[in-house]
Amino acid sequence: MNNQPKDMPVYLFTGFLESGKTKFIQETLEDKRFCNGEKTLLLVCEEGEEEYAPEQFASDTVKIRVVQDQSELTVDNLSRYAAETRAERVVIEYNGMWMLDTLYSALPEGWMVYQEFMFADSNTFLTYNNNMRQLMYDKLKSCELVVFNRFTADMDKMAFHKIVRAASRRADIAYEDPAGNVVYDDIVDPLPFDLNAPIVEIKDEDYAEWYRDLSEDPKKYEGKTVRFKAQTLVRKRLPPNTFVVGRHVMTCCVEDMQFAALVCNWDQADKVKDEGWVILTAKISYRFSKAYGRKGPVLTYVAHEESEPPEQVVATFY
Repeated sequence: MNNQPKDMPVYLFTGFLESGKTKFIQETLEDKRFCNGEKTLLLVCEEGEEEYAPEQFASDTVKIRVVQDQSELTVDNLSRYAAETRAERVVIEYNGMWMLDTLYSALPEGWMVYQEFMFADSNTFLTYNNNMRQLMYDKLKSCELVVFNRFTADMDKMAFHKIVRAASRRADIAYEDPAGNVVYDDIVDPLPFDLNAPIVEIKDEDYAEWYRDLSEDPKKYEGKTVRFKAQTLVRKRLPPNTFVVGRHVMTCCVEDMQFAALVCNWDQADKVKDEGWVILTAKISYRFSKAYGRKGPVLTYVAHEESEPPEQVVATFY
């Protein structure tokens, strides 16, 4: 007998207060194409001026539960809400001031985020990004679509576009004017390096963008030879003939800095200096590595030369 829990589809809507989340969810649940009888748990983590009108939903099978505080986001509570409502799917209006990790750590087994949309008021987005960049990046990095509502003709699309692309190259971007007309972003972002060159040269200032692109789409780098400046790390726990190379990357702010590392194989790895800086030339393959414990981009050593650290030691997207 199979006791595995059935997957619970989760539709996640993020954004700050008064960003248009409630209005969009209300309209979605009024649409019979989406709301046609499935038992739906609507989890409301933020209550603004706009209120839900359940009597206008296309089905009476939508049940609302309100989460007033982050501490209420627990596996037990979410499981209980689902059981009480006999939910077959979950729609979440998430509080923009809460980090997404809080939610993800509370999702019961089998709950899978099927779609994630972020909504932003164009009049406040740039200010929020300047003052609360970590919270903004947290919502931008994993969403599939960003909707900038209340977008007017005098606003600069490029300013909004750059902020989204600093967090994600995959998210679609939509601009909705006050009349409800929607235009999708069509700005092309060429990579700042030639992926078809015999040796792909990564400039110091482009490391963060290259690492993100490699992480998001590693298969397109299969068989490519790259040259870049990075720091080498030697650790006893690594498999034989293996060392780590990478740089610290600041995605949004100092609090969100990480060492963006890659595994490199070389039969003379014992010659590598711990915490030394090198210009490394290596060939990339996408395969399983014991160092990762999974599939990932693995470098095969070609050549290196010792180097001074880059002028800006911490790589950024800005």
